[in-house]
Amino acid sequence: MMKKNRKNEQKSIFSKSEEKFLLENEVCRISTSHNDVPHIAPVTYIYQKNFLFFATDYETQKYRNLKVNNRIAAAIDIYNSSVDNKAVIVRGTANIIEKGREFRDLYRRFHRKFEWVRKDPWNEGEAPFIKIKTINKISWGL
Repeated sequence: MMKKNRKNEQKSIFSKSEEKFLLENEVCRISTSHNDVPHIAPVTYIYQKNFLFFATDYETQKYRNLKVNNRIAAAIDIYNSSVDNKAVIVRGTANIIEKGREFRDLYRRFHRKFEWVRKDPWNEGEAPFIKIKTINKISWGL
């Protein structure tokens, strides 16, 4: 029996229930900071192969913070009551994607998924995507 070449496959750091939750939702809160001043903002996101992606504008506080401090946190959660809630909290690092094949692939995915992108389209160099690489995570209720 031949072994599969798994060199290019990346093992999920999320459980199946966490991945299902991340795929079923589309809004999270992003936390960034600079000079010990925290900033939090809601964003729409896409989850793909252990990474969270979101779009931002160059003029935002989160973008300015990430340019000088790429550490980031994201909270994806649903609270129905004090005993019925679910969440995945991620801490990681952010990479800025401004152009190239990865930008175009992300733009197509965002364009298909989100009406706000179809209503207000943009081109490479006009607004970047942020790619969150998870360093650690915690979840509950899943």
